[in-house]
Amino acid sequence: MTARTLKLDDALYSYLLEVSLRETPLLRRLREETQALPMARWQVAPEQGQFLALLVSLTGARRVLEVGTFTGYSALCMASALPAEGSLLCCDIPGDYNATALRYWREAGLAERIELRLAPALDTLAELERQGQGGSFDLVFIDADKANYPHYLESALRLLRTGGLAIFDNTLWSGRVLEVAAQSEDTRAIQALNRALKDDARVDLSLLPVGDGLTLCRKR
Repeated sequence: MTARTLKLDDALYSYLLEVSLRETPLLRRLREETQALPMARWQVAPEQGQFLALLVSLTGARRVLEVGTFTGYSALCMASALPAEGSLLCCDIPGDYNATALRYWREAGLAERIELRLAPALDTLAELERQGQGGSFDLVFIDADKANYPHYLESALRLLRTGGLAIFDNTLWSGRVLEVAAQSEDTRAIQALNRALKDDARVDLSLLPVGDGLTLCRKR
């Protein structure tokens, strides 16, 4: 028995995947194709993708927003959990990997549920607010440029309905959040987000040691 979270060594992590991961052959093929790319570290872990899909189902989400899509693995997980009339809006910047995401979404038969907007995410989020879409999203998953995490939080809270869920990836940042005088703007931004959320009365909060750290914020 232990009163703290276990540290997963390779054997225990393999066991976790063996007994719980329900990754489809299509998702596995996408994950393996992505691992061959120079930016493979941008991809969520497979158990994170499955957890995101579960959160979509648990919250009854119909409108989902993703900030940072890459090759589309997390988007595919979440879109598969949406009801037939549900929609997922993905924000990313132009890159060769956009075509990979679109190809797999089409192959999964889910392309009709997913819209990909290629522009700086803060611009897309601001445009959604200008269009009067504040308070209309059920869930927002944020896994993009870390330096803008505090800004993404504010946008997410304006776009989410009351009771909606904002999810931030990489909030443990491979341990770099412990740096006392961080030189990286990304590290400083994640540190600032984590500290600010601790006392943010606008949300209910839980930081989970899943993947590289996954923070869940429920809008009050």
